[in-house]
Amino acid sequence: MDHVPDGVELRHLRGFLAVADELNFTHAAATLRIGQPTLTRTVRALEDALATRLLERTTRRVELTEAGSRLRDELAPLLSRIDGALRAAGSEPPLLRLGFTSLLPQACAELVPAFKAATGAGVRLVRRDEPLAGLTSGACDVAVVRGDVPSGAPVRTRVLLREPRIAVVARGAAELAGRRVVDWSELADLPLVVNTVTGTTGPELWPVDRRPRLACTADNLDEWLEAVAAGHGVGIAPEPVARRHPHPSLRCVRLKNAPPVTVHLAIPTRDAHPLAERYFGQTP
Repeated sequence: MDHVPDGVELRHLRGFLAVADELNFTHAAATLRIGQPTLTRTVRALEDALATRLLERTTRRVELTEAGSRLRDELAPLLSRIDGALRAAGSEPPLLRLGFTSLLPQACAELVPAFKAATGAGVRLVRRDEPLAGLTSGACDVAVVRGDVPSGAPVRTRVLLREPRIAVVARGAAELAGRRVVDWSELADLPLVVNTVTGTTGPELWPVDRRPRLACTADNLDEWLEAVAAGHGVGIAPEPVARRHPHPSLRCVRLKNAPPVTVHLAIPTRDAHPLAERYFGQTP
């Protein structure tokens, strides 16, 4: 047989094998915990799909045909291996892949132990330098997204927390030299370095008639840090992210009146992993 005939399902094969072992529909149906009429229809459907008779039935006994004997001999070891593979797969603990970009917020870290205790599942942390932390590419099941969610993205989101923004400048640079605190509005007069992939701050956050000049862009956090350290301009980032990635050539400056960064949890709009739904619904 070069291919599986259309309509043949695993239940058909299991039903036939049970009858082939018992040579009795009543006993086989009891073993499978289904009704005898259902089992009879199941075996008949397999014979129709194969266009051959597998069993000879009389009012007194059931016997295998030659074709039925061959099929039984080939199916028995195959189904045993399938059952073993399924049991092995089921014995592995379920796993949730939690995606993030530059830093996993503390609130998410606190959710992980409670999630593990409630579900028995493991959690794998997945970092991706992508706008949705790999959610739409299938790299993760649930994602932590800082800032605005891309328009039209096929995801559901909920707000997890909000983080303050902080300015990052090169040590010794003229911008904000000696300043420890600066007002958000003052940044409109300074050149800005922007991470266009996973960053959260661009010129559009300021009024249209008074925005900072875009000095240069970066594709990831490391490039962004080096561009600011090289003196190309000021960087703005969520405070936990900036504090978590210190650089010997950079210093942080606190901001007043800066809009906070909204942090979301995101899962796919359709066919979300059941574990992702559970994590998504947790309360920090």
